[in-house]
Order: sequence, then structure tokens, then C-alpha cells
Amino acid sequence: NRCFPPGRRMQSSKLGPTPPRLLSEEEYRLQGEVETQKALAELRSVCQSPEFSAWSTVSRIQSPKRFADFVAGASHITPNEVSAHEREFGLASLAIDEQLFEEDDDDDDDEEEENVNYSFAG
Repeated sequence: NRCFPPGRRMQSSKLGPTPPRLLSEEEYRLQGEVETQKALAELRSVCQSPEFSAWSTVSRIQSPKRFADFVAGASHITPNEVSAHEREFGLASLAIDEQLFEEDDDDDDDEEEENVNYSFAG
């Protein structure tokens, strides 16, 4: 408070907080991959710690061998899961999603223009 002259402090408070910068699709995808890998490494670390109750955990999960393989460093997903994901969310589905969103955006623009026209008439 004492570092800035009063006029300068007032100006910055009138502008309000700077909105956060939005991520591009590539930045979003990359951040998702990086954060997932960090979280998986942290999970492995916790599962390997002496305080972790392995028997209690293993008794409650459906695939104890898969869990043990994961803790030992194996992938958290199987090749079949990767294939199923690619079929459902691969490039073809992305193109369809983009097409759907583009159609929705066009509809929204028409509605907004109609609403603006109505607001001037009323």
C-alpha cells in the first residue's frame, strides 16, 4: 500500500483483475498429459511407501495383478483400452465434434441477432 502513489493504486483497482490467459487446444492437451504423468508417478510413490497398506488395498480391487504391475512401473492402461479410446475419441470423432460445434455456433449467432433486433423493437 505504501509503495504506490494513491492515484496509481486507484487506477489499477478500477481496471480489476487481469483475466487469465486461455490455453490453446495443444497447450490444454499437453498440460493434461504432463499433469497425468505427474499424478501417476505420485500414486506409484505413495503405493510403494512403507506406510501404504498393500494388503488392504489389494483385497478391495478387481485386478490385483494389474495393480501390482502398475506399482512396479507398467502402464496404467492396456493396449485394448488404448484401441477402444482411439475408436471412440480418435481423429474421426474429433472432426464430427468440430462439425457439430460449428453448426451450434451458427445457430447461436442467429439467435443473438434476433434477440438484439427484438430488444430494439421493444
